[in-house]
Amino acid sequence: MADFSDLLLDVVRVRRDFPILDREVHGKPLVYLDNAATSQTPRQVIEVFDDYYRRLNANIHRGLHTLADEATAAFEGTRETVRAFLNAAETREIVFTRGTTEAINLVAGSWGRTRLGPGDEVLISRLEHHSNIVPWQLLAKELGFTIKVIPVDERGVLDQAAYRDLISERTALVAVNHVSNAFGTVNPVGEMARVAHQHGALILVDGAQAAPHQAVDVRALDVDFYAFSGHKVYGPTGVGVLYGRAELLEAMPPWQGGGEMIKTVSFETPTTFADIPHKFEAGTPAIAEVIALGRALDWVGEIGLELIGAWEARLLEHATEGIARIDGLRILGTAPDKAGVLSFVVDGAHSQDIGLLIDQLGVAIRTGHHCAQPLLSSFGVDATCRASFAAYNTPEEVDAFVEGLERVVGMLR
Repeated sequence: MADFSDLLLDVVRVRRDFPILDREVHGKPLVYLDNAATSQTPRQVIEVFDDYYRRLNANIHRGLHTLADEATAAFEGTRETVRAFLNAAETREIVFTRGTTEAINLVAGSWGRTRLGPGDEVLISRLEHHSNIVPWQLLAKELGFTIKVIPVDERGVLDQAAYRDLISERTALVAVNHVSNAFGTVNPVGEMARVAHQHGALILVDGAQAAPHQAVDVRALDVDFYAFSGHKVYGPTGVGVLYGRAELLEAMPPWQGGGEMIKTVSFETPTTFADIPHKFEAGTPAIAEVIALGRALDWVGEIGLELIGAWEARLLEHATEGIARIDGLRILGTAPDKAGVLSFVVDGAHSQDIGLLIDQLGVAIRTGHHCAQPLLSSFGVDATCRASFAAYNTPEEVDAFVEGLERVVGMLR
């Protein structure tokens, strides 16, 4: 059994911040292990919405009245919070989006549409979520560039030798996740960025699964674009972030048109556009959600990402040891460097049946292809069960999961 005694995370105190963890499901205490899909939200973040709509509700920017000024200050304050969270050089490198998916589509629709064409290549890893595959496929069909795939080995580790063989002077962009949502593999994106830049290519990193678990320093990693979602880092849904190096964002055309993203609009002369980042933030944004995201990142900082990551690693170790004793169970994704994601299949048992039955015991896990069909197909499966961990999970919850899984597998055989 994994030893937690040396870790200073006070999980009892952490859990007090999450009201939903007090509820029961089917008469059993909720054991929430679907954090890679959506983490739960602490009360401090929930309270932001009540405070915003009671005291600050007003459209931001350009308003001259007090509420507009206060709402704008809170909104732009989150931009500084995100800048510090990623160690970006400037707040103008932080663009608010609806999430990682929209952030990647923004890069594809703006940078990609004006930069890519026949003869160019985009390298995408087989570990990718569909949101870092499909936008490039759609654009490749339209513009005629080539997509090449970086393979993985039997552990779910990206083949770095193959990556170096695939990349060339024709490579315009490398698109890779920092942490695999399906397997938990942590990719060496800093080294991959170095190789990409040696060949004159840019690198875009899907950081949705990294931001909740480890410190991210976009300058140390030397990445060109980095995206993450609020709802995976203890924040609300419907909000996310695109980091882009200022010189790249400045050269990119607007992606969407409307209010806020302009300087002047005229029928007689060309429309001129706002400075970055506002050039990419057309229309009224999700104001309360952005402010709440800032509070979520503050909450993470108060606990400490290093401590959260260490706690989740110990939970993963404990869970891996526990399910290894189940006959016929196979873990997919055995990289030596993993985040708190445990993906598995069981001989003779469909993942959907396992998910439905273990839910009756109060345990929430994710089943299916996890928006990573190319990855799973390369391992000969079309679905897995996935348990994923967060700062508020406990060793006792892992025990409940393992015991529940043993019971469910026994019922299905």
